[in-house]
Amino acid sequence: MFAAASRPSLARILTIVPAFLALPVLAALVAPARAVPLCTFLMPIGAKGDSAIVNKSVGAPKVTPYGLLLGRTNWNTDFAVNQPFSSYKFFFTANSSDPNAKYPIQAFMKFTDGTSLQVVNEVMNPPMGTGRMFGPFQAVPGKQASQMNFKVGASADPGALGFSYRISVQGCTG
Repeated sequence: MFAAASRPSLARILTIVPAFLALPVLAALVAPARAVPLCTFLMPIGAKGDSAIVNKSVGAPKVTPYGLLLGRTNWNTDFAVNQPFSSYKFFFTANSSDPNAKYPIQAFMKFTDGTSLQVVNEVMNPPMGTGRMFGPFQAVPGKQASQMNFKVGASADPGALGFSYRISVQGCTG
């Protein structure tokens, strides 16, 4: 059927096969890389200084002799959203050395139309110096974010009073 001259030699086949197997590797090397999200720390509203990381302790609510809450607590920290982002990440780190420290944590996305969306609601008990990243939470289509809110502490959990922590928020694009 085939003339001896038209049949590929074993040596020729062995030089072609490795090149053929290398094609997927080469394709992966020249394919466009996926965009890695670029994240920026959001600045806390009303912060003194230029740090995007807030250090706080869970404070007690101010209560009247009649049991009514009066005044402000330090539970809420708002972070300004200064440009559109595609997602957001919330970071919490425990600073208390008490191994029984429990932190009631809530996080909200706040929008320019006055509405908000709760994205975190849990109680954590991390060892000192450790914590967690919550998210990434995708931006809500049709809504413009104005602030990201971290709430640590609650009147329903007076055992959390005095525990210290660090918080920050990032907005990400891509």
